[in-house]
Amino acid sequence: MGTYGPANEKLRNLEEIEKEIATILQSAANAILEMSKEKPAERSLDRHALQFTASVQRVEMELSSQIRYLTQVATGQPHEGSSYSSRKDAQMAVNRVEYSHIKVRDLAKTCDQMLEQP
Repeated sequence: MGTYGPANEKLRNLEEIEKEIATILQSAANAILEMSKEKPAERSLDRHALQFTASVQRVEMELSSQIRYLTQVATGQPHEGSSYSSRKDAQMAVNRVEYSHIKVRDLAKTCDQMLEQP
């Protein structure tokens, strides 16, 4: 398997969650199919139920992890794989520089006007 960037890794995790949900549905269908039989095999039913429960727990754990990550991103906290905070800081610095240029030009204009007065 190749290396993934943080964003690709998150997408890959979501794909894995999606596959696990498919497993949950298959386990539930198998359990229902087994229960619909006249004489259900208890061992088979238990195996499907255990697989269903384990898959649900994995999905819950992974979705909780995804939600924690998204909460961290949404609150602006630094997080692995994001350059948002750095880009935001850089843009704010550029804005401050532009504002400083405007103020220096205004100051220069005022100085020129003062020097032109007799």
